[in-house]
Amino acid sequence: MACASAGSFAAATEQARHWIDDAVNSGLVASERFARVLHRDLDAIYNAIELPWSNGQAEDQINRLKTIKRAMYGRAGPELLRSRMLPRDQSRHHTK
Repeated sequence: MACASAGSFAAATEQARHWIDDAVNSGLVASERFARVLHRDLDAIYNAIELPWSNGQAEDQINRLKTIKRAMYGRAGPELLRSRMLPRDQSRHHTK
């Protein structure tokens, strides 16, 4: 829902609420389930668009760590993880 102003965003939010209500009462199991989850998260979606705060940097670091851990699964110990996580110029300074 890309909106140009707060007024159009409010109108789009109201349309989304009507769509969710229709989907919950549609009788289609998949649509009902999706609409219920969307309804539960609607305030979070609204806040993510309206508020200036973000946890994007923390989520990026967590995603990076998990990606490295998955790639290394069963291959090595903490030394390799440390060398992969720290910048190259610092990794030579860190030893056991």
